[in-house]
Amino acid sequence: MSQKVDISIVILNYNSLEYLKGCLSSIDKSKLGGISIETIVVDNASSDDSAKVIASKYPKIKLIASKKNTGFAGGNNLARRLAKGNFVLFLNPDTVLEPNVLAGVYKFMKKNKDVGAATCRLELASKELDYSCHRGYPTPFNAFFYFSGITKLFPRSKLFSGYTQGWKLDDPNNHEVDAITGAFFFVRRKVADAVGWWDTDYFWYGEDLEFSYRVKENGWKIMYLPKLKTLHYKGVTSGIKKHTKKISSASKETRVRSARASVEAMRIFYKKHYTDKYPKLFSELVLLGMSTLQKFRELTA
Repeated sequence: MSQKVDISIVILNYNSLEYLKGCLSSIDKSKLGGISIETIVVDNASSDDSAKVIASKYPKIKLIASKKNTGFAGGNNLARRLAKGNFVLFLNPDTVLEPNVLAGVYKFMKKNKDVGAATCRLELASKELDYSCHRGYPTPFNAFFYFSGITKLFPRSKLFSGYTQGWKLDDPNNHEVDAITGAFFFVRRKVADAVGWWDTDYFWYGEDLEFSYRVKENGWKIMYLPKLKTLHYKGVTSGIKKHTKKISSASKETRVRSARASVEAMRIFYKKHYTDKYPKLFSELVLLGMSTLQKFRELTA
């Protein structure tokens, strides 16, 4: 029987080799204090020789070289059979961990048995918060206030910042949130198994909202730990994030596909969780709005 480790770190890579190297370097520099880890890289059919480089230069890493791009959910799920950790950290390749992050989150989770998943403060290169690490659910009203720009006008309002949960952002202490990001998703293995890992109805985007929703649906808390930090370049694979558009190598085709997938994720989440909660006409208007947003994003990708 294979020996358990404390943390399995699962990194899903797609044409992000140079960022992946930086991520792996930051893991190596982590101050673990006796905590055992393993690193699993799932390469999602990259065309930049990522799998070959990892296989030859990083012999201690468990490599899964997929011959097909199965999306974020499908790719991460490939690690399920290999991961031996009591905890699993799903980590993006375009992240750089501060040395105390792994030990900090691990110790917090060991101490707080009612917490199913947690994340740290993810900062963009500009030092701004990556709001995806601190979210509420995208209810129709939360989504409307966010995409219309009203949330930016009232960033700390409980009414208008439901999607970013902005009224909690000034709290320097660890606190509960509804949803966290797949870029740094630290979860108990038994919780991940109970909710079925990642939902493959989503190909790209939205999987972390779904995962978070299922964790809380099963009675576990999700926590945000603001004193622990990780750098997140965000969007280097998709090419549609304005803060990394200039450094992304994503092709036009990839950007359009990403733009389409970002809205399709909203559509899937809405149909799974909100269709039965609102009148039919209201839902039809919401879905029409999503279609309009999709066309706009595809045109500007």
